[in-house]
Amino acid sequence: MEVEQLDAVLVPLGLLVLAVYHIWLVITIKRNPRHTVIGLNAETHHQWVFSLMTDPLKNGTLAVQTLLNNMMASTLLATTSITLSSIIGVFVSKTSSVVHTSSILVYGNTSPLVSSVKYFTLILCFLVAFLCNVQSLRYYTHVNFMVTLPTSQGKVQAMEYAVGSLNKASLFWSIGLRAFYVSFVLFLWVFGPIPMFVCSCIMCIVLYFLDTTDSLTRKLHHKSLKMR
Repeated sequence: MEVEQLDAVLVPLGLLVLAVYHIWLVITIKRNPRHTVIGLNAETHHQWVFSLMTDPLKNGTLAVQTLLNNMMASTLLATTSITLSSIIGVFVSKTSSVVHTSSILVYGNTSPLVSSVKYFTLILCFLVAFLCNVQSLRYYTHVNFMVTLPTSQGKVQAMEYAVGSLNKASLFWSIGLRAFYVSFVLFLWVFGPIPMFVCSCIMCIVLYFLDTTDSLTRKLHHKSLKMR
């Protein structure tokens, strides 16, 4: 295999590894939610919202402060992602000569077209992270009003709607954070397809331990919900 053909083989293979892992993760969340961190978080959100909305006037300050912390995290990620995408865009448009001079460090296809694709996918990844975190902020703000509304006290439909909005906010935040993980893989593609493929495999292993739960975690989580 020629050096220029490595990108055509290893890059799609690395992306396929990430895609297969996330397909497995989605299936696991649907079938066995308690075996994933996202599933346990959704169950916790359900219990948290129901416990707060039983008395919104008493628990309003706690709810607002907790949601404010999540909104600050989403704001930080959104600001970071749009800043990085802007910096990369300016770097590519202003310093194309630097890309060509540093191409001797890349073991793979160093054509200008491939280099442009690398930076474009990296910018696109950060833009996805920005949009997801902005959408997460939108849902967190909406939940902030719902959990403190006195007229929603004891209304199951209003509580379920608030839980659904909170889970959507958490899901968008998770996708935005996941886009940051993928951006690290795409960043290593700048240095060649081999580092990118190796990072894809290592990233899947790391994400597996971050996304799944063990029996001890599930047991402690179940006991904490029982105590409530």
